[in-house]
Amino acid sequence: MNSGIDLQGSFIQTLQDFGLPLGVAKAFWLPLPMLLMIIGATVGVLVVVWLERKISAAAQQRIGPEYAGPLGVLQPVADGIKLVFKEDVIPAKADPWLFTMGPVLVVVPVFLSYLIVPFGQNLIVTDLNVGIFLWIALSSIAPIGLLMAGYSSNNKYSLLGGLRAAAQSISYEIPLALSVLAIVMMSNSLSTIDIVEQQSGYGILGWNIWRQPVGFIIFWIAALAECERLPFDLPEAEEELVAGYQTEYSGMKFALFYLGSYVNLVLSALVFAVLYLGGWEFFIPLDKLADWIGIADTTPWLQVFTASLGIIMTLVKAYFLVFIAILLRWTVPRVRIDQLLDLGWKFMLPVSLANLLITAALKLAFPVAFGG
Repeated sequence: MNSGIDLQGSFIQTLQDFGLPLGVAKAFWLPLPMLLMIIGATVGVLVVVWLERKISAAAQQRIGPEYAGPLGVLQPVADGIKLVFKEDVIPAKADPWLFTMGPVLVVVPVFLSYLIVPFGQNLIVTDLNVGIFLWIALSSIAPIGLLMAGYSSNNKYSLLGGLRAAAQSISYEIPLALSVLAIVMMSNSLSTIDIVEQQSGYGILGWNIWRQPVGFIIFWIAALAECERLPFDLPEAEEELVAGYQTEYSGMKFALFYLGSYVNLVLSALVFAVLYLGGWEFFIPLDKLADWIGIADTTPWLQVFTASLGIIMTLVKAYFLVFIAILLRWTVPRVRIDQLLDLGWKFMLPVSLANLLITAALKLAFPVAFGG
């Protein structure tokens, strides 16, 4: 079933109907998806910050923010306004260029990664044939920014935080990539749209989480480490390194680190939902249900309904994973840096490699069940 509407084609056709040339109509379309992506990601961050405060409060048997707006929903907005107007200080002996470029290198690749996240069959900014590869490549840029920020701050705690961030990212990028490669092998495609469609047709029973039980655990642990969430927040461990690479930052530059951290968490949850939880697919196969009831796939209201349901399902799955990540923060103690590296190199790497080889063997032996 076509679970989306061709927004780009409809928008361009509407402008052409008003008499605009095709090139001008396309020029008007270009900034809209990027603007929508930035606004959507930022609003998602505000929701996650509020959820983190409320869930953390519930885990500690307290109330959390409640005065800034109803139920404290405006508290993240107040935090953002405070950081925007806070004085932006650059230490006297810091390298000003690297100090400024660090936060930018952390935030920009994460926002660009939202280009390949689908919320429906046609509800995606750009359906690249190498979408997943682009996400992995962009995620490897952020540690450069963290190392740059830590080195340029001229602070021993910042330098240690930057070095830890680089070591942690390198350690967990390989298991993450190997677990994703197993999904790519089963789907015969690097496109996020193709990966979701490969899981469609059987409802919840067709999701990759059942065919990749080891891979999804590896991916989730590696994603938490990449996002520097507890128990893997070693680069900014407050008790050890003050705030790690963020120690000397304030104002808007600190806000960029803060924003990048939460945007990356939401992005990882969305990619997890796409790879393992069927993306926009519902728990039951809606196309078979529609055929059984006798409704045609081309019915306009049905297309609008399935597109809306796809967006809702993608967000529900993603925010359920965010809830788990927040809950882990208050239930699992922080690991030591040697334990973190041992887990990455001595356990996650061999297990993810074995999972990839077993997936390849099963794909050859049972091509129908494993996407052959």
